[in-house]
Amino acid sequence: MSDRIDSAAGSRFVVTSNHGFSAYAQDELRALLPGTKFDELVPAEVYVMRSPQSRNGTIRAVAAKEPIFVRHLHPVDADVPTSGTAEDMARLAAAVEAAYREVAVVPAHGAETETASASTVAVQIRKAESFDGDYTPAELRDAVASSLRETFGVETVVKDSDWIVSVFLAAETAYIGVSTAADNLSDWAGGAIRFRKEEGQVSRAKFKLLEAEYAFGLDLSAFARSLDIGAAPGGWTSLLLERGSEVTAVDPADLHPDLLGHPNLTYLKRNAGDVAFKPDSYDLLVCDMSWSPRQMVKLIVPLLAALRPGGTAIVTLKLMHGKPFQTVKDSVRAMQPAMELRKAKQLFHNRDELTVYLQKKFENAETL
Repeated sequence: MSDRIDSAAGSRFVVTSNHGFSAYAQDELRALLPGTKFDELVPAEVYVMRSPQSRNGTIRAVAAKEPIFVRHLHPVDADVPTSGTAEDMARLAAAVEAAYREVAVVPAHGAETETASASTVAVQIRKAESFDGDYTPAELRDAVASSLRETFGVETVVKDSDWIVSVFLAAETAYIGVSTAADNLSDWAGGAIRFRKEEGQVSRAKFKLLEAEYAFGLDLSAFARSLDIGAAPGGWTSLLLERGSEVTAVDPADLHPDLLGHPNLTYLKRNAGDVAFKPDSYDLLVCDMSWSPRQMVKLIVPLLAALRPGGTAIVTLKLMHGKPFQTVKDSVRAMQPAMELRKAKQLFHNRDELTVYLQKKFENAETL
């Protein structure tokens, strides 16, 4: 990467958070990168981060301690004034070519070349509501993809690409970046992970667990026995059953009738506070309840004994009091010393909540 792109004088990134939570994300980023400043693009959601560190230094700092409330970011390798007319597309495609050549092609080949045949590229175009143009993001995406194919011979794909070209269209400026999915924290545009609603789907809550699987690098099919606390109507239970797990679902409310009778389902229509299980009998414990974190943790703690050492817990924490960092800290502390926090993240499918991934410690973990 050239010195022009990775400037020691500082760097800029377009950053996205769930709507209404950008202030928390900015607090996290300032703690990681003292001196960082922000310019709003979409109120309380998308903003330009001006980091005092270099492009690569900023990426490394964010990756080393991924913020809870940053959903997605991409570097600003070029910004181009826009008029909103169709003439923008040719200028933006040319600017993308220049950024791609400097970031992806020259470092890979040691000298400028017009071929990068080993690379696949995803082109992601987003816009602010304030953008008013004669062309659509889809039309610009097609123009940019065509330009990259013709100039560099790359294959443009939707997912699992070697490189991501990001363009954010603000009111009068387009912010362009070339990066990898790891640099962006997500390979979805803006970190907005979208799943197709299935016919007969029990509830949209299923999407939260699907996204947690992706965000935390888990494989739900690896868990042979699962315990779902507060399971009704059964969105998370249904996904675990699809993955082949034997599921014990606990809730005094009704599960969806389509789940009843499943050979791998044990349904306890009771309050979780009134049940007990054999120690070390489950690989996975999940809980997605609309209770306050304090109530929910109080309910879960006695059930942690049922989770085997090394087992996983995925828990949704409702942010009911406007103190998200303290909520995570207090909730994890209440589950110690049995559990270790692996990652906390506000997912795209979270609303006024976040999701934590914990792992049960081995008894002699401190000596391992």
